Amino acid sequence: MFHIFQYQPLRLITQNSLSSMCLKLMLSRPVAFAQIWKSWFSSHSLLGKKNIILMGPPGAGKTTTGRIVGQKLNCPVIDIDDDVLETTWNMSVSEKLQDVGTDEFLEEEGKALLKFSASGSVISLTGSNPMHAAGMQHIKKNGIVVYLDVPTAVIMSRLQSKGKDRIVGLSPGISLKDVLQFRKQFYKRWFDIRVLCGGDVAAEVVAEKVLDAVKRYQDSELETFISTRSSRSGRSTKEDSHKLYFSDVVTQGLALDGGLFVPERGLPKFTAEEWQGLIEATYIERAQVILERCIHPADIPASKLAEIIETAYGENFSCSKVAPVRHLAGNQFLLELFHGPTASFKDFALQLVPHLFSYCIPRSCNYLILVATSGDTGSAVLDGFSRLHDTDKQRIAVVNFFPEDGVSPIQKSQMIGCQKENAWSVGVKSDFDFCQTAIKQIFTNSDFTGFLTVEYGTALAAANSINWARLLPQIVYHASAYLDLVHQGIISFGSPVDICIPTGNFGNMLAAFYAKMMGIPIRKCICASNENNVLTDFIRTGVYDLRGRKLISSFSPAVDILKSSNLERYLHLIANEDGQLVTQLFNQLENQGHFQLQKNLLGKLQQDFMAGWCSDEDCLAAIHSVYSTTGYILDTHTAVAKVVADRLQDRTCPIIISSTAHYSKFAPAILRALRITEINQNPLSQLHLLSSYSALPPIHWGLLETLKKTGNGDHQVCAADMSVLMSHIETLIQNHFM
Repeated sequence: MFHIFQYQPLRLITQNSLSSMCLKLMLSRPVAFAQIWKSWFSSHSLLGKKNIILMGPPGAGKTTTGRIVGQKLNCPVIDIDDDVLETTWNMSVSEKLQDVGTDEFLEEEGKALLKFSASGSVISLTGSNPMHAAGMQHIKKNGIVVYLDVPTAVIMSRLQSKGKDRIVGLSPGISLKDVLQFRKQFYKRWFDIRVLCGGDVAAEVVAEKVLDAVKRYQDSELETFISTRSSRSGRSTKEDSHKLYFSDVVTQGLALDGGLFVPERGLPKFTAEEWQGLIEATYIERAQVILERCIHPADIPASKLAEIIETAYGENFSCSKVAPVRHLAGNQFLLELFHGPTASFKDFALQLVPHLFSYCIPRSCNYLILVATSGDTGSAVLDGFSRLHDTDKQRIAVVNFFPEDGVSPIQKSQMIGCQKENAWSVGVKSDFDFCQTAIKQIFTNSDFTGFLTVEYGTALAAANSINWARLLPQIVYHASAYLDLVHQGIISFGSPVDICIPTGNFGNMLAAFYAKMMGIPIRKCICASNENNVLTDFIRTGVYDLRGRKLISSFSPAVDILKSSNLERYLHLIANEDGQLVTQLFNQLENQGHFQLQKNLLGKLQQDFMAGWCSDEDCLAAIHSVYSTTGYILDTHTAVAKVVADRLQDRTCPIIISSTAHYSKFAPAILRALRITEINQNPLSQLHLLSSYSALPPIHWGLLETLKKTGNGDHQVCAADMSVLMSHIETLIQNHFM
């Protein structure tokens, strides 16, 4: 068996002589001693008996990077090609491949890997090692597998420039690109850590990235979360007894002090080269790379995260591009976010979050998810959680509270139709702000939550955008939209774009800003409101004022919101994480109905955001105008953003308008915009009428099927009273879990 023992820098020195030499060295050359000790300590604290295993396609730079990493850690470096295979076979790898052919080569290579053992070393695999399952299982047992992820185009260029044509799997009729694409599935199966490597990145830089990634992998303490209402010096007093990690905040939802969770050290940053390496990637590939950097592998391993992302976006979206970007007119582009099963942007988070939640929660407790919706969230969360495995549905249920008279007829039919054995909708005789405030109050009512835990073994959790996990998938599609424009040749990487989003609860807008912080060249984020324009006033004046305001029902109900929850996360950020100030502002809003930003904070706000609003009449006029000129039908929320974009963009760069829902969900308003005078009140009839227009995009498949199957159905309705809502919650728990 080929075996490398754990490397010991001073392994030839006995314990007694070591003490003597250390003492002499400390006295005579203290600086030299410190350097030796630092080198020994760094390699052993980073590696111990584990190996760093470098994996990637041929031409990824594994051998060179491995040597540099080994030098930095002062530990053995083993190249499987040179040190194992050629030694075992007594011939070169290319000769062996030519001699036995691809299938036999992979088997012989795997057998050699099974006989190999090492510890405390840096190991560079061959490009084809990951294709032998037993060999990889063996070597992975004692190592951290680091995937050097190099764009396929870069690999092809490198291999062609070196004249390498002996590649496992390469044969007449099978191109090099096909071989490299085929191998990706094996790399994705085995890696623990991904390191993005662009075309012009020096091996020294890649080696540093490998070391940084391994340190991150081994130290989850670096990625903790705090409340927006905690002090600068640390967590809130209610949460300072233990640190909170991603898996904690996913299940807890809202901080105990009423604040929202944010990462203590902020979001990860991507270099321009790393972003450019994703230009050719699919949406699912981009999502995995971005989310891997936002979710520590101690919370969700990369292989499990990949499985979750594939489940969420692989078959549940009707468009293969998942979130395509479509040219509308001039320099305006639409980011279509309605191809999921319930026809709104909420599907991006809520096809993913249920699986994250299911993985993170302890098996010993039942969970009831509470959701407040102004329209689209309800059906999306019901659909998402109803797709869990049956065993998970037995311990995870969801109840959706929505304003009974504050959503469109089709939205209501859809929410009722999406009810399943673990997912229910409850109409509330009030508006969205009441529903959202009620849920926050329930979460902070320790007597009630404690009673549910003790009496029924059930904990409450949140799936609204107050849950941190809801925001992460939204960052992905904003980043992906920019990369798509680069891929289409509309812009070059580094050129700015503006983004305009119909906004109510500020979550989608905040996600775009987070994408900007992570390195996407977004110039301005434009907030588009309807007549409930409290956010527009706030961004323009710094005054958040609800005094005398009443919620106005509009044709764009998803943004009929006066209290924007996610604004708190942004204010916490620009206030340098001053939780006391955030607490003061939102306590004042709750108690007095208003607050005003300091002048310096208003300046920061206005550097990042612009804002405008439009009336229902302007919204309908925009729908009619766009359809008349392009044959494309905007939904009512996208039309709000279109109007605001027309007014505020300066036309010096492209603007991406978030198309947050499919027009089918708002058929009565759309038919009115198209100047149809007689409108049948039956939602299914309305969709059939719209389909006769043969417009772009076509009628949403999922929505049509839901309405065909369910009709109106039944749902519970309750008064706008906290005690009534809590009673409903307790009854649902009794019926489902007991």
